[in-house]
Amino acid sequence: MGATDVLSRKKGVIVGDDVLNLFKYAREHKFAIPAINVTSSSTVVAALEAARDSKSPIIIQTSQGGAAYFAGKGVSNEGQFASIQGGIAAAHYIRAISPAYGIPVVLHTDHCAKKLLPWLDGMLDADEAYFKEHGEPLWSSHMVDLSEESKEENIAITKKYAQRMAPMKQWIEMEIGITGGEEDGVDNTGVDNSALYTQPEDIYEVYQALSSVYPYFSIAAAFGNVHGVYKPGNVKLHPELLAKHQAYTTQQINSKDGKPLFLVFHGGSGSSKEEFNTAINSGVIKVNLDTDLQYAYLCGIRDYMLKNKDYVMSQVGNPEGEDKPNKKYFDPRVWVREGEKTMVARVKEGLRDFNTANKL
Repeated sequence: MGATDVLSRKKGVIVGDDVLNLFKYAREHKFAIPAINVTSSSTVVAALEAARDSKSPIIIQTSQGGAAYFAGKGVSNEGQFASIQGGIAAAHYIRAISPAYGIPVVLHTDHCAKKLLPWLDGMLDADEAYFKEHGEPLWSSHMVDLSEESKEENIAITKKYAQRMAPMKQWIEMEIGITGGEEDGVDNTGVDNSALYTQPEDIYEVYQALSSVYPYFSIAAAFGNVHGVYKPGNVKLHPELLAKHQAYTTQQINSKDGKPLFLVFHGGSGSSKEEFNTAINSGVIKVNLDTDLQYAYLCGIRDYMLKNKDYVMSQVGNPEGEDKPNKKYFDPRVWVREGEKTMVARVKEGLRDFNTANKL
């Protein structure tokens, strides 16, 4: 039996109960699905190719900035216009191309802070329009990240969004406790260290609020996580805290299920295999991958350009002769593909690290 056996839709973007069943299967079989931040069709296909070759499900997501880039840097983002339109364009592209890769895909949006809520509102408008026509939302899920706000406001606003998304059975991810560092314009480098560790009582409050609406939710609990890459020893991760969250909620609801929570691992770049395994064994079903993949994508292009420097400095003329054309070297399909190859390799590494490979 594999993950596709619990899904009604075996390939392409999945929604509703299929998302819930996939995450249940991941939690039960102790693997986490990488969430790949994408900014272009090129990074989308690299993620899909890696998952297909690894016989794995995948989560593909855009951040607010990544969605705006998908629209093009020449489009104004006043009122989140570029982020909304770019997100919609990315969603339709991913929906169109992902069935060709024969794997299930969760289509997600990343960190939406309070100041970015107009972006989420615009995407939910598109979800509801798509739902009216097709009977399902455009995206599988969205993330509401109000971790910088008070706990009470965080939970209250997140619950309101869950209530809006509930008729579509659309998954919601929320964050409580702050992920440190800086990513995509959200800078938490100066937060108090205590804010990087969520308490079990806080997690249970989230569970109470969202489970009263529907079961389609996950929680990004902070356990010392930091966005970006850091030197070993500079960040103190404590993924063992996640087991305490599961135990506390289990006790409060008197559940026979020892892991009632769906948990998320943010800021995973630079973490050890042991840290990932501890988190996954505690019910983490999603791990974000971004910084490492940006660098991996660069490496292929960088190495190609360095290797072929004398062939890309002009359209005509290279060490083989001053009249020799260089088109086959500077064609974007050649050098962009090199970035895709190195990104594919890094995504495959993540799929192995998170025990996701060969789970279909």
